[in-house]
Amino acid sequence: MSLSPQKPISAYVFDAYGTLFDVHAAVRRHASGMGPEALRLSVIWREKQLEYSWTRALMDRYVDFWSLTEQALDTAFSIVGMENPELRRKLLDAYWKLDCYPEVPTVLKRLKDEGHRLAILSNGSPQMLEAAARAAGIEDLLDEVFSTDILRTYKTRQDVYELVTNQFRIYPETVSFQSSNRWDIAGASAFGFRTVWVNRTGAADEYADLPPAAVLTDLNGLLALG
Repeated sequence: MSLSPQKPISAYVFDAYGTLFDVHAAVRRHASGMGPEALRLSVIWREKQLEYSWTRALMDRYVDFWSLTEQALDTAFSIVGMENPELRRKLLDAYWKLDCYPEVPTVLKRLKDEGHRLAILSNGSPQMLEAAARAAGIEDLLDEVFSTDILRTYKTRQDVYELVTNQFRIYPETVSFQSSNRWDIAGASAFGFRTVWVNRTGAADEYADLPPAAVLTDLNGLLALG
């Protein structure tokens, strides 16, 4: 599906975890010493990390994203019946330097070379996002890194997406927002962004009343949208 907006795109904004950075990279890096529960632990870790952000936002009881990441890992260890303080430390250390997906640096550089403003909009705490962008070698391509931490809440609160339009002084419909999370796409669509769902895993569609403008299997397809 092609993006054919009435107004040109002013900025390309990307979710971070699962969109630019592989959230399962930390466990994969240490999977050889974890046994058959490695994948299950990684999936639970991610699910609980997101669950805790949603419930905290709904309760208006903010805890920063790094703390949620630690709590989610502890829960994952408990669920799979694993207790390994040294592995816990290694996994948390690895989360600061998650691998980016292979196409990310090339796609961002192409968009930057075309004169577009680029930004991250993420639940991640500022230090986490800065470290991840630096490790991936993309920090110099980004005009802004927006963290929900400044608002002490999480997506899909609508004022989170407003961080972009307020800072860049642009209309929502001139923002192309990319996320691998369908719930995030729904929230950004409700705000008025033109959304691109990066469906890397072939997940089933949801939120039919808040559809994306385009669906891609990875970010390479973004270069073909016009």
